[in-house]
Parts: sequence; C-alpha cells; structure tokens
Amino acid sequence: MTESTSENDRVAFLCLGTMGYPLAGHLARAGHDVTVYNRSAQKAKRWVDEFGGRAADTPAAAAADVDAVFVCSGNDDDLRAVVLGSDGALGAMQRGSVLVDHTTVSPGLARELFAAARERGVDFLDAPVSGGQAGAENGALSVMVGGEAAVYARATRWFDCYAKMHALIGDAGSGQLTKAVNQICIAGLVQGLSEALNFAKRAGLDGAKVIDVISKGAAQSWQMDNRALTMLEGEYDFGFAVDWMRKDLAIALSMARDVGADLPVTEQVDGFYAQVQERGGGRFDTSSLMMLLDESD
Repeated sequence: MTESTSENDRVAFLCLGTMGYPLAGHLARAGHDVTVYNRSAQKAKRWVDEFGGRAADTPAAAAADVDAVFVCSGNDDDLRAVVLGSDGALGAMQRGSVLVDHTTVSPGLARELFAAARERGVDFLDAPVSGGQAGAENGALSVMVGGEAAVYARATRWFDCYAKMHALIGDAGSGQLTKAVNQICIAGLVQGLSEALNFAKRAGLDGAKVIDVISKGAAQSWQMDNRALTMLEGEYDFGFAVDWMRKDLAIALSMARDVGADLPVTEQVDGFYAQVQERGGGRFDTSSLMMLLDESD
C-alpha cells in the first residue's frame, strides 16, 4: 500500500448524495487524495470539477490502492451492492485498509460487513452520522462509531475533517444502535414541537416571539433552533426527508422488538410520517409533521 501520512491519505468516497457529496469535499479540502464513485457519473464529474481528485467507474475501481474507503449510501440493499456486489469495493480493498460506513442501516448488516471485511484483512467501522445536510456542509456532524478501538484511533483524523463530535460506542453494530437512539429522540421531539407550535398558533400567540423566549430555557432543542420558524411558515422543502426518516424508524422499531424495548411514541410518530407520505410529502423535511396539525379541524 502507498505510504500515507495524516496530512495526505489516499481515500475513496462512494455515493455522493446529500451527505456524501460534502463529506468527500471536506476530506479533499483537508489535503487527502480523494477518488469518488457515484451511480450518476455526471454528479461524480461535478464533484471532481469542484474539489479535484478523480472519479472511478465502479466502487471496486475507486477502492483499489487506498488507505480508507468511505460509504454513505441509501439503505441496506444499496450498501450491500456497493460493498459486496460484483464490482463492490471490498473485493478490491487492500489488507490493512479501513472501510468506514456512514449509512444508517441495520446493526445486523454492520456486523455482516465487519465479518466480511475481517476475512479479507480489512478493518471496518460502522459510523452513522447525525446533523443533517447543514451539519454535513458545515463540517459539524456527530459520528457514532462501532468497531475496534485501534481502528477508530486511526480513523479519527478523517472524522475530524467533518465532525464536531465523534466517539467509539462499542463493538461492530454499536454505531447503528446509537443512531437508532438518536432517531427515536428526534421523532418524539419533532412531534412535541409540532404540537406546541400548533397550540401557540391556535391560542393566538405570536409563534416567533414564543420561540424566542422558550428556546432560551428547558424546552430548547436543535429542532427548535433550526426548524421552528420554518414550521410556523409551513416550509418543508429542505433537510432530512420523511422517506429516509421512515427507513430509519423501521430499523429502530425492528431493533426494539429484538431487544424487548417498548417504543409507543415512536410507533405513533412513524404512523404520522406515513400520513405525510400519503399526502405526497415523502421528500419533505421531517418537520413536516406540523402540516398534519395545520390541516386538522
């Protein structure tokens, strides 16, 4: 493998979606030599035009002769195809390199990839992220990591390029379990905020003034700081999509059944998100729960 330094590693980034595109850009800006792959070659070319580096035609071609491969795909099936498919990244990766998965997927798949990587002498970290599109673009994500301590220690220099917080939680799959905790929290917070804002509007209060006051107290949250004013305006065409949230909540609810945890509020909020989808809001931001209350009599 090419000799690397913390200042200039050879890395690949696979899947340049809402999150992956800026994350790969942060790695390039930090001085790393980045090769990208995306199903849409045009988007990969646009990334190269903006950040430099190079684009590869397949995940395998991108993953050859690099120190680390990062993936941020859509779901379990997408991730399997990109990593384990006929042109998948893992088959081309060198012994001693690191595979970092930033996708939110099931912990079972994370453990499957850990085992498959180990068979090839490749290290693996499941490292889902939180912070949304703004966090990705601003390099201010939170990264929750599952894997081995020594591998995490090697990866911290890469996480530092786009995270304000990252931590090793436990062994493989622990990052995905922690992401489920994160999404459970968010689901309840957004529903509570939606109900509170709807109450304020119906009570004849100035919602913006209300938020300005209560956001300085115990009710404060990221959702309130970043979404309350747009919710009051009925603006939902941005941020983390309802379709993706339902995918994440399905994982969380499945995990809860496995471990015997009750998630009554999460189940109810998931049902509310299903109603948003039925109204054509699958690509709306998750704060669109507010629209159901605005439409009610």
